[in-house]
Amino acid sequence: MRSVGLGELERDVMDRLWAAGAPLTVREVHEQLAAHRKIAYTTVMTVLDRLAKKGVVRQEREGRAFRYSPAATREQMVADLMLDALGGVDAVDTRQAALVHFVGGVSPAEAAALREALDALSPRAAGSTGETAPA
Repeated sequence: MRSVGLGELERDVMDRLWAAGAPLTVREVHEQLAAHRKIAYTTVMTVLDRLAKKGVVRQEREGRAFRYSPAATREQMVADLMLDALGGVDAVDTRQAALVHFVGGVSPAEAAALREALDALSPRAAGSTGETAPA
């Protein structure tokens, strides 16, 4: 999936699709959105079509209508955006400084989750370089 930033309405549509757990039609998404905001059916149809063209949602024909589902989980999409942002920086020291700045802004629980994820990667990384992980 290509990394892409989303506007407010696109994020709202994606929130509905992620929460649904099954593909939704334009009408179903529109009904959910219309319960909280004034929005035209054609606007929802246009947003879903644009998200499909961006590769953010999958579009499946069902009879005369289309059903839409996320192309990736919310977590995958956020990670892709973060990696895409880092990928635009060539200097290693700038990338590292950005990561340090990011880590400085996370909560203690998020820092613990990052530490746990890095610890889980350490044995795999050591194995790929021929080194042994500490016991």
